[in-house]
Amino acid sequence: MAKKLKALAGGTTGNEKQLAQTIKDSAYQIWLAGLGAFAKAQEEGGKVFEALVKEGESVQNRTKRVAADTVAEARKAATGTWDKLESVFEERVARALHSLNVPTRKDIDALSARVHDLTTATKKLSGTVQTETTKTVKAVKGSAAKVAKSAAKVTEEAAEVVTKSVQIAKDEAANLATEVKKRAIG
Repeated sequence: MAKKLKALAGGTTGNEKQLAQTIKDSAYQIWLAGLGAFAKAQEEGGKVFEALVKEGESVQNRTKRVAADTVAEARKAATGTWDKLESVFEERVARALHSLNVPTRKDIDALSARVHDLTTATKKLSGTVQTETTKTVKAVKGSAAKVAKSAAKVTEEAAEVVTKSVQIAKDEAANLATEVKKRAIG
C-alpha cells in the first residue's frame, strides 16, 4: 500500500483525486483492521483472562497445600521440642529442690503417715492406761484404808504416766511437724 501511495504522489494532478481516494480507502482499511484487532483482542482477552483465573486458582490451591503441610510439620516439631523442654525443666527443678533439702511429696506423705501412726498409738495407749486404772480403782475400793491410800497413789502415778506419755507423744508429734515444716520451707 505504501508503494501505491508513492507512485500516485509522483504523478500529475489527475492523479490527485485518485491519490485522495487511495488515501481514503487506505484509512478505511486501517480503521477496519483496527476494529478487527480490537474485536479479536476482546474475544481472546476473555479467554486469556479465564485461563489466567484458572491458573491462579491452581497456584493458590498448591500454595495452600504446601503451606498447610509446612505448618503441620512445624507444629509437630514444636510440640516435640516443647515436650523435651518441659521434661528438662521439671528434671532441673527437682534437682534444685533436692539440693536445697526440700522434701518431696513422697517424703511429706511418709511423715504424715508416721504422725498418724503415732497419734493412733498414743490414743490406744491412753485408753489402755485408763482402762487399767479403772480396774485398779475397783479392786482397791474393797480393801482397807491402807490399800485405798496405795490405790490412790497408784492412780495418781498412772495419771502422771499417762500425762507424761501424752506429753511425750505430743512433743514427738510437734517435733515431727516442725521437721516437716523445716524441710518444706528450707
